Amino acid sequence: MQRTSSFVIVILLAASLAGAASGLRTIPQAEVDAAFDRPVPNHPRLFMTDEHLARIKTRLESNPRLQGFYQAVQGKADAVIRQEPVQRVKTGRRLLGVSRRCLDRVIHLSTAYRFSGNPVYLKRAEKEMLAAAGFSDWNPSHFLDVAEMTTALAIGYDWLYTDLSQASRDAIRQAIRRKGIEPALRKHGWVRGQNNWNQVCNGGITLGVLALLEDEPQLARELTHRAVNGVQAAMTHYEPDGAYPEGPGYWVYGTSYNVLLLAALESVLGTDFGLSEAPGFARSAEYYLHVTGPTGLYFNYPDSGSKGGFVPAVFWFAQRYHRPDLAWRQYQVWRKAMQQDPASLVQSRLAPLALLWGRGEPAVPRELSWRGRSTNGVAMFRTSWTDPDATYLAIKGGSPGVSHGHMDVGSFVIDAAGLRWAVDLGAESYHKIESRGMNLWGRSQDAERWTIFRYNNLAHNTLVVDGKHQRVKGHAPIVRYSDRQEFPHVVFDMTTVYEGQLAQVLRGAALLPSGQILIQDEMKATDQPAQVRWAMVTPADVVIESDTQALLRQKGKTMRLTILGDAKAKLKTYSTEPKADYDAPNPGTRLIGFEVTLSPNQSRRTAVLLTPPGARPDPVTSLDPLPDWSALE
Repeated sequence: MQRTSSFVIVILLAASLAGAASGLRTIPQAEVDAAFDRPVPNHPRLFMTDEHLARIKTRLESNPRLQGFYQAVQGKADAVIRQEPVQRVKTGRRLLGVSRRCLDRVIHLSTAYRFSGNPVYLKRAEKEMLAAAGFSDWNPSHFLDVAEMTTALAIGYDWLYTDLSQASRDAIRQAIRRKGIEPALRKHGWVRGQNNWNQVCNGGITLGVLALLEDEPQLARELTHRAVNGVQAAMTHYEPDGAYPEGPGYWVYGTSYNVLLLAALESVLGTDFGLSEAPGFARSAEYYLHVTGPTGLYFNYPDSGSKGGFVPAVFWFAQRYHRPDLAWRQYQVWRKAMQQDPASLVQSRLAPLALLWGRGEPAVPRELSWRGRSTNGVAMFRTSWTDPDATYLAIKGGSPGVSHGHMDVGSFVIDAAGLRWAVDLGAESYHKIESRGMNLWGRSQDAERWTIFRYNNLAHNTLVVDGKHQRVKGHAPIVRYSDRQEFPHVVFDMTTVYEGQLAQVLRGAALLPSGQILIQDEMKATDQPAQVRWAMVTPADVVIESDTQALLRQKGKTMRLTILGDAKAKLKTYSTEPKADYDAPNPGTRLIGFEVTLSPNQSRRTAVLLTPPGARPDPVTSLDPLPDWSALE
């Protein structure tokens, strides 16, 4: 019997290693059971064990930067002590803000207690968890709320287990079981969903069952098996390059919970079943590094905010894949905050995990250009990683039909001289739109979502044909790309995004060696005439000097915009004022652009050259066809 069992485990291990090459594969229940057959590790076992804690304390003694960060963590815990515990107050259909506040408080208080031993932090964390445990439920109708609350209580229960009273342990354990795990046993679309819900919900529930492992061993096996297979449906969308279809803001959310899932499996079971070896996922911190411009602002498509922050999960990637360059931007954020506002580092509810994952020194990234092929593909180019005045161009193809998608295919942003010149207006308030009874989440061509100004192509840095919306089912793949310094560029085929409006549409973008930016479009009309508007949203003041020349000014700096190769085009500005009473205002912005008319079956090439501050003005006398761009390197 013993020989047979050992043989089965060896076979399962061999299968696991064979599958690790691709990372994503069906993981059998027997393989999960084999991982659970080892003795149950003692509390605390999620992420930061007592051994990890001892090593971090040793590093703290000789690392002033780490000391300053811990003081910020402890300072946040001190502030929480004076606040009342969470209450079950929903905002619209969501309890999510309450769940996140609870997680934020519990993890900071628990960290402060484990490092200092001060019982004040223990008692306050216990009070917070008991308050949440006493809720009637954690709002399973919006399951993200359940997942984040389960995460909060799982971490607090595990990290403080030995010092909690028996009564508190019982109450918290029962709440995790009844209000987190049991609702998760029902049929849910997120189990194998293709967006951040999958990662957050599978991650949070798995933390719950691993925290209760000694009490719920069978549930832990079953739900872990479900999670490690289900999460792969979301992880496939990082392939092949690591780009995240939902944009950088949701990368932080979904990927952070994906990391929590993998890190918890490693710390409790000693394996993540090869999931971290999935090539696209392994490269996704490259995407996050490049999607942030020199201004510190995201290329904020589609529903992302523009301001990034401190993201502990990036340190996990840098450590896991031995890539200190991945943490370059995070260390810049860290250093600046320690000099100006240490409290800003702990705005993230997962900030204390940087004590565990933030080791070593960063390295300057080598690649100035990056391409991410996906259902919402992107390309990013910059002139430097160390110059705060560097020029940055980021542009996307993809589809409006992705999760959280906008009609922003072909849209771009530009940073130069420490300022953002071409902007994305961002998302609308979900609650504001939903509270009007509007369906914010429809993806059909006539969905209410597209009546919102910020969500359709009239408000993005792309083309509008005859005033019509982009096609939701269309997709613009990357058809050419080069990262060579002689001519870094990308070309998207946007034809299906304008199906029925134009016969063919290609958009190319290049960051020229001069430091100038070229946006070039090649269009062919159908058998019907078409009017095409080119436009760019900018916060700069616009001075139109001629039909084809304009000067953009902000904060004493200027950028020149020139139309190339189309003498009939005339520059003008367009308003970004709200089009309906539910549209958010867009103060301080305007669109600059022009319109061209195509006769039936006519082909036309238009291009815009942007000359940022500090660029070498290099007159472009001819426009090479986009299919020939690769030959220009």
